[in-house]
Amino acid sequence: MSHWDPTKITVQYLPPATEFRPVDRRKYTWSQSKTTGESCLSIGYHYDFNVIQVEYRDEVLAEWIPQMGQYVLSGKIFISDESFDEKYAQIRFLIFQREARQALAGMIYGDRTFFTNYPWLLDSPIYIHFQSNYKEYNKIIYYETPRQYLNEAMQLIGT
Repeated sequence: MSHWDPTKITVQYLPPATEFRPVDRRKYTWSQSKTTGESCLSIGYHYDFNVIQVEYRDEVLAEWIPQMGQYVLSGKIFISDESFDEKYAQIRFLIFQREARQALAGMIYGDRTFFTNYPWLLDSPIYIHFQSNYKEYNKIIYYETPRQYLNEAMQLIGT
């Protein structure tokens, strides 16, 4: 994450979502421009399908869901379907497994005002489902808690 600048993210709230609501089913759409490299985060009651590039499918989607008495940040990343061969699926999996931390840091940092109002969510678990038609790349991986990403982002900007 050392090459990532948390201040270079564009955050957009999709009405009626705000910095303070919703909590249940709050959805994040993280995307990055192929041409400029600029990171974009959309926050709302629904995913931002306007920023999803169907030909690349390089977005990271996540949402807050209540689960067994706590909230979980549950994400998903498309790896492959039947139109991808196994080697390409492997490459995508390895890249996204490495880059998921940056996307999560962008989501958490970009929505940091939300966490000042719901600080107990900072210790919630984060799980990312890598979606693939190949069994070895179709996995759910634990990615720690929002607190770790927020702390790392704040250290990068020196606060």
